[in-house]
Amino acid sequence: MAQTKQQIQATLAAAGMHPRHRFGQNFMIDGNLVRTIADAAAITPQDTVIEVGPGTGTLTEELLSRAGKVVAVEIDRDLAEQLRTNFANEPKFTLIEGDALATKHELNTELGAAISAATGTVKLVANLPYNIASPLVVELLRAGVSTLVFTVQKEVADRLKGKADSDDYGPLTAVVQLLSKVEVLRTLPPQAFWPPPKIDSALVRLTREDRLGEHSAAFGRFAHTLFSFRRKTLRKGLDMGGYKVAPETVGLDGTKRAESFTPEQLLALFHAARESSL
Repeated sequence: MAQTKQQIQATLAAAGMHPRHRFGQNFMIDGNLVRTIADAAAITPQDTVIEVGPGTGTLTEELLSRAGKVVAVEIDRDLAEQLRTNFANEPKFTLIEGDALATKHELNTELGAAISAATGTVKLVANLPYNIASPLVVELLRAGVSTLVFTVQKEVADRLKGKADSDDYGPLTAVVQLLSKVEVLRTLPPQAFWPPPKIDSALVRLTREDRLGEHSAAFGRFAHTLFSFRRKTLRKGLDMGGYKVAPETVGLDGTKRAESFTPEQLLALFHAARESSL
């Protein structure tokens, strides 16, 4: 059963703790949401489930009732100690204490090893800390995680689902949509969390469909370069970024801006730029 707001508050108070903004801590207090998140991931006993930011363990309990193994990653040492104690007798539970990311573009070494060592399907199911969500989902997709179901700020969900020529569209959109199928399942009000965030959140599901392969990191750099010249034409952005390729090579209008083109069109341009440099 999901922990209530009062139970979470009591747990933290007993340990002399409080929600830490620097870790993006907003605890889920909606029991229906906990079950909805787990349902959306279609967890089976053959699955290894990664949970980043387990907090006091309310979602963790639900995941352990469904998965073959749960690998939780918690950066807050006080919460990590509580989790270690609370699940000490649970053989399916593994705790990694630390940041899920070693750098902005690299997973925690222990987390990466856990993903590589898993024998079944690996899924992320989490109420993600807001401050690391964007880079983390990209690196998990690159690492081969098959399904990611998570809560995040609605503005990040909008960026993940963004369309070309919209304000939400950017390099994150292009990379994630070329690595996965993106679904925004529902919007979540601040009251679903404690303390309530100042903005709405969303429940997102990413199903891995990798069209980047070994070129994933290079395409990410390419997309970030082009979008960093938002006020420039595509032709000018390519030139300023050091890419010697004509957009017309792949049928794109070089007088338009990078955000005018779909992820698939940008991928075709990336491959043309890569081939021209060989």
